[in-house]
Amino acid sequence: MENSHMRSKRNIVFFFTVILAVACSPKKVANNTYQSIPIIEKALRDTSSVYFADYGSYPSDLKQLPIGIFDSGTGGLTVLEAFLSMDEFNNESFRYLADQANMPYGNYAAANKLDYFRELVVKDALFLTTEPNHSKIIVIACNTATAYGLKDVQYLLEKGVPGVSVIGVIDAGVNASLDKVRFDGNVAIGVMATVGTISSGGYQKTIKSSALKRGFKDEIKVVCQPGMGFAEAVDMEVDYIDKNAVAIRDNYRGPVIGNDSISIDTTLLDRYRFNFANNSMLYKKSGNRYVTIQLNSAANYARLYLVNLIERHRLRDGETPIDNIILGCTHYPFLLDTLNKVVSELRDYTKDGDKIYDKILPNDFEFIDPSIYTAREVYQKLKDRKLLSDTYPANKLKAFITVPAATVSPENIDKNGNFTYQFKYGREAGSEIQTVCTVPFSIQNLNPDNLLRIEERLPHTWHFLKEELK
Repeated sequence: MENSHMRSKRNIVFFFTVILAVACSPKKVANNTYQSIPIIEKALRDTSSVYFADYGSYPSDLKQLPIGIFDSGTGGLTVLEAFLSMDEFNNESFRYLADQANMPYGNYAAANKLDYFRELVVKDALFLTTEPNHSKIIVIACNTATAYGLKDVQYLLEKGVPGVSVIGVIDAGVNASLDKVRFDGNVAIGVMATVGTISSGGYQKTIKSSALKRGFKDEIKVVCQPGMGFAEAVDMEVDYIDKNAVAIRDNYRGPVIGNDSISIDTTLLDRYRFNFANNSMLYKKSGNRYVTIQLNSAANYARLYLVNLIERHRLRDGETPIDNIILGCTHYPFLLDTLNKVVSELRDYTKDGDKIYDKILPNDFEFIDPSIYTAREVYQKLKDRKLLSDTYPANKLKAFITVPAATVSPENIDKNGNFTYQFKYGREAGSEIQTVCTVPFSIQNLNPDNLLRIEERLPHTWHFLKEELK
């Protein structure tokens, strides 16, 4: 008998399929006039609100203020790494906010909680533009937050502190992608991102409008691949990956066997080439047939969604090569080695003696990580406004993370100390009740596997972060 969790999950998957079909369609979307949301009005005018920003006391000299960066988790540290690795930012300081308690951001659209999600994005910006974290520029290091909340943050800053601007990661990724495509009338670009980012249409619309500005008149084929659970697996969210699991589990919310873009197609197992070691795959079989499959490693999530993207494009338009694939989630570059390996494997894959992926994976194919291009855009913005710091900062990096507030009822906290799924996506916009608190990064509130990943993959970030960890 199907339990309530599985029924809920089946309904969510169906909803995802519907919104993704709409988002990836070529239909024109009307330009709606921007409408502010109540939390912004509270931040700007309501002195009795917990969200009041008091922008009247903002420092007039912005030059020595830090660069503020936020994301839904540790994925945005890939953006911070890009900043720290560039000599142009040697004199800059940074404030980083990981809204871990409220992640994954990509699920709020499917839960019909976009108003609440827009509030979350504004709250992130408020943290980085109020005492003691006044910033001179805000970087939204999250594609989903950029897609749904960039205009809100722009409006907040324009009305509250006009000298502070905000930059998102979508434009940078699109511009980098278009810089590298061959405009010969036969162009395809891939986008791997969260379900929320894909369903927003942010990348699809930006690619189309940016190409038109460049004078490209022909259609660019955009192949969208939602990554349900991919970012969460990178951040070790227990709903999507559990290192202690040794068998199929009831609280798994990741992809299951099916034939849509977010499912595991068992006819493609020889192309996924999943790693089964160390319980990286949990499954049940009946004879030689898989009855149930659950992914249990971030690398296997990467394999699933990249193969699904490339195979879907091959079946629909096998004559058009994919010039590049934009990694439209800041968590995905952590798995870049795996993604590149999958491309090599598919190039060598043969079916009936033919290398069926040869035409669509040209030798100059590459993945686009928007992080470095975002850093360059921020540098140019600060340079143009004469806001680059001219002295080395005493505190290079301060990093913060959200955790459930102590006032949240125990019944809404799971065994790992996180919000239950139902509570997280059941909250409503408009409340003054604080369900999270923001604390410095520490070994108590960061998963050991995440810390190891940061140490191995983000050396510049780790150099400064390890001094802050206690």
